[in-house]
Amino acid sequence: MGKNPLTRADIIKTLVDALKPIDYVLAFWEGGAAAFNRVDEWSDIDLYLVVADEKVDETFLAVEEALKSLSPIQQKHTVVHPEPGLFQAFYRLEDANKFLLIDLAVMTLSNPDKFLEPEIHGEAMFYFNKSKEIKAPALDKKAMITKLVKRLEQLKARFNMFNSFIQKEINRGNHVEAIDLYHVLILGALVTVLRIKHSPVHYDFKTRYVHYELPAEITEKLKELYFVANEDELQEKYDEASKLFRKITSELTQASIEKLVQST
Repeated sequence: MGKNPLTRADIIKTLVDALKPIDYVLAFWEGGAAAFNRVDEWSDIDLYLVVADEKVDETFLAVEEALKSLSPIQQKHTVVHPEPGLFQAFYRLEDANKFLLIDLAVMTLSNPDKFLEPEIHGEAMFYFNKSKEIKAPALDKKAMITKLVKRLEQLKARFNMFNSFIQKEINRGNHVEAIDLYHVLILGALVTVLRIKHSPVHYDFKTRYVHYELPAEITEKLKELYFVANEDELQEKYDEASKLFRKITSELTQASIEKLVQST
């Protein structure tokens, strides 16, 4: 008989046992689905570490040694972030099911953004925290309002400039190009403005969590707009999505955005 696949608890306990004694590893917590109490059988593991600034490479080595004590690492995928002090890698373990990926973010202590605002990132599940400097900050609502107003204006300007590109490719019969532009230029923008209206702190989360955070009738409408059966439906849904985008953006003002954020 084969051995049982690794569980979340197996992986987390092994990492805690390996990392907690290391003096330069300052904090370890879980975010993602766990922070929003949404863990199910398909959830991956979103893990965060804060370490001394000069110890990032050593930390990844320590993590990988701990993981190898449980299972061979089948695959590692590194994500490069432009901001300093943030490093990320995904791990797939040979002895875990295919959904149980490990999404690991390693942050330096000097990195000002620790992704801990509960309004945005949920209630972090700390496994250890050795530093008084690492704590959940209050949401900067003024900065959030500024970001939302700026993003709304950018989306409106982009829509006004490039909306006709979809119609142009439909007219040409270039439906592959048209449907790609429809998803990128229209539906992407529509999802963002709907999030500004209904879940403003997650305005930049794209489609992530929409089923939990947008009204059911809105997610049903998005499902209708995303699934296009043929060329005729593309024209109809492009027109409908464009109309909905204009409606939502006409309802969003700086005053309404301020009210939405202040009520968060």
